[in-house]
Amino acid sequence: MLTRRTALLSAVAATALSAGSAHTASAAPRTAGRVRLTLPAPSGPYPVGTVSLRLVDTARADPWTTAQSYRELMVSVRYPARDTEGHPRAPQMLPGEAAGFAVVNNLADVPADQVDWAATRTHAHQGAPVDRDRGPYPVVCYSPGAGDPRSLGTTLCDDLASRGYVVVMLDHTYDATAVQFPGGRVERTVLPAEYDKAYPDEKRIRALLKKTMAVRVADTRFLLDALPRALPRELRGTPDWDRIGMFGHSAGGFTALQAMHDDRRIAAGADLDGVIAYVQDDGDPGHLSTVAADGLDRPFLLIGKDGNDLSTVPSWNALWRHSRGPREGLTLRGAEHATFTDEEAMIPQLARRLGLPRRTVVKNIGTIAPARAIPAERACLASFFDRRLGGRYDSGLPGRVPQARPFARRAAPAHRRSSAPGASAGVRPGASTARPR
Repeated sequence: MLTRRTALLSAVAATALSAGSAHTASAAPRTAGRVRLTLPAPSGPYPVGTVSLRLVDTARADPWTTAQSYRELMVSVRYPARDTEGHPRAPQMLPGEAAGFAVVNNLADVPADQVDWAATRTHAHQGAPVDRDRGPYPVVCYSPGAGDPRSLGTTLCDDLASRGYVVVMLDHTYDATAVQFPGGRVERTVLPAEYDKAYPDEKRIRALLKKTMAVRVADTRFLLDALPRALPRELRGTPDWDRIGMFGHSAGGFTALQAMHDDRRIAAGADLDGVIAYVQDDGDPGHLSTVAADGLDRPFLLIGKDGNDLSTVPSWNALWRHSRGPREGLTLRGAEHATFTDEEAMIPQLARRLGLPRRTVVKNIGTIAPARAIPAERACLASFFDRRLGGRYDSGLPGRVPQARPFARRAAPAHRRSSAPGASAGVRPGASTARPR
């Protein structure tokens, strides 16, 4: 949820801003004795290759800083590889990104300074040759939650690439905790300071949310403009630019659907627990985005944490009622907001190694076990894009995933929202009652 995650960043703004200049590279924290984490291997038939690219939009001054007359982005491109021998596994975070994430993050009650974030390796191999025999491949773009780095979506992005997609992971500079550019320069988030300036004025907070989303959508549209020319020669011809989808978590899910509304190049979009209105709580009515107010005429998928569905999230209800195209929605039982990020795999490891209490695990990722949550998310997401973008590795319909409960076929009238705990279609007896982040 965009506002709530921005508010969390605000709570640590003083620490973040005192950690060093946003315009200089930060040294990685000492790693001796720090916890090292692993990520689950992709489930598709292809090995995965990756390259990182710097993109520069000279037509747009950076909206977050007056020091830069252009907008600068970093992206990671994942793709099906022919072989990976001799190509090392890419890190989840570069040293400067890891240092920034250790200082400012959306982890609840987790001592992030005790983790060696730079040590985690993904299952994507740097510079591995692309498998051209089965291409060109559909393209899926990924946008992370507010304040999150693109790398926190690695588990789902690597999996999609292993199933036959070119996946583009986008960092929103000065929104993400820290973005490291070639040469080692690091740019850190400004959202904590921006939120502090706006708080507690509701109008100013709403204006900040609208600005944040406008920047993200503009980043996405520039990405679609620039990437075909920016790809290295060995990858050109691999993406099928006539089959583009997008997904994201939290504010990234909002970004995916809003960009789809604004740009017809995006043929299908998936929103992982992202509210699509400028509000401070999932259940708040009003202040709809244009995608919620207008609806969509192309396929979209909503996946909510336990308790988030059409009866409890007014902006989703509005989107559902106003849309004319195919729509799918489901609730993942036992899930929390961060279940749809790499935290689902990381938090249990941290709990074991750092002796964190069960309540911390539940607060972050709910009651659903990673062994159930991760396969369910992968299956639902891959099936949606397989069917909507013509992929070749269909994992089955989302309704076949036991942990997922589909939304009702019709949205309830706007005035019939239930506010009773447990009233949503996705909640089962005994599900987590931890407050959402």
